[in-house]
Amino acid sequence: MKPTKKDLLRETIKHIDVTKIDSTLLIDSMRDMSFSSRDTASAADILQLMINDKESTNWLILAGSTSAGGCMQVYVDMLRFNMIDAIVSTGASIIDMDFFEALGYKHYRGTQFIDDTHLRDNYIDRIYDTFIDEEELQACDSTIKLIADSLEPRPYSSREFIYEIGKWLSKNSKKKNSLIQTAYELNIPIFCPAFSDSSAGFGLVIHQVEKLKAGKPYLSIDSVADFRELTEVKLSAKTSGLFMVGGGVPKNFAQDTVVCAECLGFDVPMHQYAVQITVADVRDGACSSSTLKEANSWGKVNTAHEQMVYAEATTVVPMIVSYAYHKGDWKKRERKNHTMLFKNGTKGSGILLVDNK
Repeated sequence: MKPTKKDLLRETIKHIDVTKIDSTLLIDSMRDMSFSSRDTASAADILQLMINDKESTNWLILAGSTSAGGCMQVYVDMLRFNMIDAIVSTGASIIDMDFFEALGYKHYRGTQFIDDTHLRDNYIDRIYDTFIDEEELQACDSTIKLIADSLEPRPYSSREFIYEIGKWLSKNSKKKNSLIQTAYELNIPIFCPAFSDSSAGFGLVIHQVEKLKAGKPYLSIDSVADFRELTEVKLSAKTSGLFMVGGGVPKNFAQDTVVCAECLGFDVPMHQYAVQITVADVRDGACSSSTLKEANSWGKVNTAHEQMVYAEATTVVPMIVSYAYHKGDWKKRERKNHTMLFKNGTKGSGILLVDNK
């Protein structure tokens, strides 16, 4: 007999709490080892440099499914404990995983060894060995539509729209420590350069179709405004650091702010610190938009403090962040409050309007 939907959605994914696990001795030991262990320790050291550089704006770059896989609380804690000043992410990590759980829904322990047609028949989606209730995801889509319906119909950057989601969650969330709500409360902007490639996209399409049928104006997402705003964040600090989980569009988007500023006539330094945790291969010219050393040739990343860690992220991210938490240097940082750059709505801080020639 095949398992029922209730059988399949029985055990929830539990997000690891790095504050309860002290990895300092492990990371310090790995520093004297070889291969990925030494790389992981090096990545932990670079994160420490980012935290201790008072002039650095530090960005968390998210791609992939680690949030659904048990690292959601790790990223929230990076914000809570003042390690991170901005986030650039896929829409899926922010909406399908974080906003989804903020609504009270869960991800479930599953298995990759299963008949996927049977999962489809039960309206269950699979991320490797993690299960999601598709009906709950569609409820997530509908909630995005409701939020869009409540806002002024005009173009929004993804940062601006996610800010409105955070405001909505502050009054309506079932889970109070989501990434979106935490970022909203701490003035940390979240950018999703491919925002429609997520449950947000479905909800916004439904919103637009209904408005079009009614002959009314609708809300849209302005990806160029995203690029401009993130470039303003880059220009607002003397230097910058990237902590990248995965790669793809969020990684390249964050790195390209250096080139964008240069094209606008600003003399800005490359990202001074960079860590990327990935399993992508380099031999086909990909590796989620190049290795960090290769990015140096494009003028994006300084090679003085960069580290590629070729590992599956759920195995190393908790160790690195636990190390940073228990070292405690984050206690000495001042918050950047980058959301306040945009307190006048879509106009931004005006940095890009300065005569810089």
